[in-house]
Amino acid sequence: MDLLENIPTVWLALIASVFCWLVTALGASLVFFFKKVNARVMNALMGFSAGVMIAASFWSLLSPAIDLGTELGYLPWLFPCVGFAAGGLFVIGAAKLLDKTVRMQNDEQNKSKKRSILLVASITLHNIPEGMSVGVAFGAAAACTPGSTVLGALILALGIGLQNFPEGASVALPLRRDGVSRRKAFLCGQFSGLVEPIAAMIGYFLCTAINAALPFCLSFSAGAMIAVVASELIPEAAGENKNLAAIGCIAGFIVMMLMDVALG
Repeated sequence: MDLLENIPTVWLALIASVFCWLVTALGASLVFFFKKVNARVMNALMGFSAGVMIAASFWSLLSPAIDLGTELGYLPWLFPCVGFAAGGLFVIGAAKLLDKTVRMQNDEQNKSKKRSILLVASITLHNIPEGMSVGVAFGAAAACTPGSTVLGALILALGIGLQNFPEGASVALPLRRDGVSRRKAFLCGQFSGLVEPIAAMIGYFLCTAINAALPFCLSFSAGAMIAVVASELIPEAAGENKNLAAIGCIAGFIVMMLMDVALG
């Protein structure tokens, strides 16, 4: 921890978000060795990641938003509720718009191409709020927000990084099955995570520049993460084995809770 205190928070935010991107690339690199990965392993890992992100959305984002709102003299529930709803609706609305845009072309010739575009775009889209969540968490720590710490932000980045591994694989492997070359499938898979460092920097500077908006930013990120978990991770994890996904989710939540409460 003493070493971390000597590193500027903005650099920690950048390093953490680049780590998330690199884990995505690592997952995508499986395309060089396999055409598919054991479904049970993927389900358990996705469920674990969902649990981590649910816990992180409260302890690392929503709870500090409530504490800061109280400290700033706002109604304690107002900005957390509004921001949480806005973040969730942003992810849902963007996903629906993307789906509608891609499905406008219905001819069979482009069916495989459309599926590939939708897959890459949907993962890329939900990596934006994840990256922003990392930047917001570090920005809140830099602004000395109550309940926000650098360690908590690092734990959040670790949780997001963990779930990026199966995401990278879930983009690259289906593309390979559709006949895309290994190199192109890998590039598409890792590209889906490249938006995270960019979004993280936007979130970081937004938080440090406008301290009064922090409760909204933190809760917006929390709402976006929960929407991603509910619409993408949990359905994906439960597709093959619901019990395994549930056990993974519970385990992920407990691990994140222990790390955040005991160490944060």
